[in-house]
Amino acid sequence: MDATLKPAAATERIEDIEAQLLLEALYRRYHYDFRQYARASIRRRLRQARDQMGYASLSLLQDALLHDDRVVTRLLDYLTVQVSEMFRDPGYYRAIREKVVPHLRTYPSLKIWIAGCSQGEELYSFAILLHEEGLLDRTLLYATDINPAALATAKKGVFAVDRIAAFTQNHQLSGGKSSLSDYYTTAYGRAAFDKKLRAQVVFSDHSLVTDAVFAECQFVSCRNVMIYFDRPLQDRALGLFRESLVRGGFLGLGAKETLRFSAHAAAFREFVREEKIYRRSDA
Repeated sequence: MDATLKPAAATERIEDIEAQLLLEALYRRYHYDFRQYARASIRRRLRQARDQMGYASLSLLQDALLHDDRVVTRLLDYLTVQVSEMFRDPGYYRAIREKVVPHLRTYPSLKIWIAGCSQGEELYSFAILLHEEGLLDRTLLYATDINPAALATAKKGVFAVDRIAAFTQNHQLSGGKSSLSDYYTTAYGRAAFDKKLRAQVVFSDHSLVTDAVFAECQFVSCRNVMIYFDRPLQDRALGLFRESLVRGGFLGLGAKETLRFSAHAAAFREFVREEKIYRRSDA
């Protein structure tokens, strides 16, 4: 141990080394790459995983990760953010209805990528919005995430019924043209959304850290994902979105995310500034 470091600083340094080794082990063993996530955020989530999974140190968690395949599933639940709502930030969806949809109508067919779809709240929001605007039947939706458990939940389209009141209010504020209750049935404390909403959905495991572009799209929505990335990784993700979008295609980001300072900023122009909706404008 470095004798010049105070005990607290030395402990923090050791924990930082442990975190780096654990993330390296996760990548080499299972090919999930969190090494370029923002350091403060990823360390906070690793500590939470360590404590709640019952390990005395990150080194012991790493040892379990390498030798027990069941550990990676639990760890991913801590490392990937699974908190969302349907029609979260209703102004975003209202802007899509009022300002983006008129442009989307000009295409004979549409492809929309929901990157980091988590458990499906944003996906079903888009599906309902597109249905209400008469576009769902000619739209292919790609719903991607790095967490297999989250994707499995998204495929089911089932949510706790006590969340529906908030979903309903958001839907109304977003300019919904029908009742949200038209799209689900309830039983045993759960709300199951209509299978027709996901008939045009391709669910896929995809990492913005390691994977490449897989489709040409008219709209990419990636909200509240890049806030957990460091700057180089943000640029990589934005580069993927730029490659994926047709010229004139739209990119939607989260409220705390921006293209400013990005290497790809010049490829986009602000379309709805207050809702972080951009349009690809480069040749």
